[in-house]
Amino acid sequence: MAASDWTSLPDGLDAVSLKRGVTTGVARANGGGNFCFAWNSTVATAGTAGLYAAQANFAPMAKGGSIRGAIQRGAGGGPLNFAPFLFIGLASPSVGANGYLLGLDDDDPHRVVLRKGALNVGLPAVSIGTQGILLQGTETFLNATWLHIRLDMIVNTNGDVILQCFRNDLTQNPVTTPVWNPLAGANQFIDDALGINSGSAPYTSGYAGFGFATKDVTRRGYQDHIEVLRQL
Repeated sequence: MAASDWTSLPDGLDAVSLKRGVTTGVARANGGGNFCFAWNSTVATAGTAGLYAAQANFAPMAKGGSIRGAIQRGAGGGPLNFAPFLFIGLASPSVGANGYLLGLDDDDPHRVVLRKGALNVGLPAVSIGTQGILLQGTETFLNATWLHIRLDMIVNTNGDVILQCFRNDLTQNPVTTPVWNPLAGANQFIDDALGINSGSAPYTSGYAGFGFATKDVTRRGYQDHIEVLRQL
């Protein structure tokens, strides 16, 4: 998707506190192009920012869909207090809105985790069932590692939402020709229509995009090759 396909969430951290944009100054993921999207916090202010897919029929999507992209917790001022993520099913274009987040949790080393809740909470390194964490991958990764991840949100006719998580091994397959395998230890979560499994009703439509949460200065995240598909 091109730059014109994305719109900033209007109420996130401003571009002075959290710089953002495309850059050639960072090594791209395997198969990446000339640029990647970067975030760099300049103040020790807690907050979140993000962009959502703004094309017709995507803002919002009437049902579910799929969001996938390369993502990295970058080296910077410290190993904690930041988390890059992808999101889908966001109720409204706001960092305070609820949705499904798949990204890299605020830990060192970190895991790929799935969380349900507001974007501005980020991805805390807590146990499953706490602060909306639904799934945690079993593999851990060091900062400055590109990971190619995917979240499918499938809305069933009975109102259940099937959340499926995948990862493409970038040491074997470039971002342009991924081979998607179930995310180790965290492949599927059924957010049922009765709210039994997650404790609240599932999200059955909404916005999709990518973002970054930070709590400190010189925290950096990178994202590339973001793709969004919608359920018909």
